[in-house]
Amino acid sequence: MDKIIVEKENVRLDVYIAEKCADLSRTMIQKLIDDGNIKVNESQKKISYKVQVGDVITITIPEVKEVSLKPQNIPIEIVYEDSDIIVVNKPKGLVVHPANGNPDGTLVNAIMAICKESLSGIGGELRPGIVHRLDKDTSGLLIVAKNDKAHINISNQIKNRQVKKIYIALVRGVVREDEATIDMPIGRSTKDRKKMAVVKDGKQAVTHFKVLKRYPKYTLLEVKIDTGRTHQIRVHMAEIGHPVVGDMVYSNGKNDFGVEGQMLHAKTLEFTHPTTGKKMILNAELPEYFKKIIEGEEIGRA
Repeated sequence: MDKIIVEKENVRLDVYIAEKCADLSRTMIQKLIDDGNIKVNESQKKISYKVQVGDVITITIPEVKEVSLKPQNIPIEIVYEDSDIIVVNKPKGLVVHPANGNPDGTLVNAIMAICKESLSGIGGELRPGIVHRLDKDTSGLLIVAKNDKAHINISNQIKNRQVKKIYIALVRGVVREDEATIDMPIGRSTKDRKKMAVVKDGKQAVTHFKVLKRYPKYTLLEVKIDTGRTHQIRVHMAEIGHPVVGDMVYSNGKNDFGVEGQMLHAKTLEFTHPTTGKKMILNAELPEYFKKIIEGEEIGRA
């Protein structure tokens, strides 16, 4: 158990701890607070609590539970691997970690079979090694941490917007601008709590896009995100009237190709290696179905 004597006034609890404990990511701090493992003056507080001079913060790091998930032999393309991280090209249709309705058959089960016991425990029992996520029907690059040090380092890079993510998306309609930036806050939809939406009191979300190719009814885009809000690209593109092709949540999903699930691929990741400090630039080719559609004759007629 660690103790911190507060020396500042009116700073949010999670922000203050992040300043004092460089080895804890903001995500981990928030989880510790939510789980009651961080207390102020022996009382549980909310993340939004503003600390006061003289407050005594106690931090208890719980022991990592033994993972009850089973490794499963699921074919996964490994783009890069060393003793600290593994970067995979997640296929469309694969859920990242177990949840209600998906108890197994996930990326985590596959990674456990590859890495055995070498995975960070920070993500919790059901998310060992998972630093960031991709939606089930979004394909592409994903970093998995093999140890806690790597997990904290990559998490901090993501938090500080030092990880560059480039996606390829096929959207409906002909986008007029050659390139543009969408800066609209995203939060839970007030109409449907299962969906995200552009809302006034949401968190800042910034998406940049550039047109790669225009078709009669569709546009191929390169998309970069400064922030990583849930469903960010899908929400932003739908908001400006160009939903991602196949998106069953943020559009009616109709398209000329019968594709179900969004045509969105995380193509490039740029980050700093957590141990060596080397700049990493990794790429993953578009899935075959995606290439066939954008290179085929049908899209030119559609």
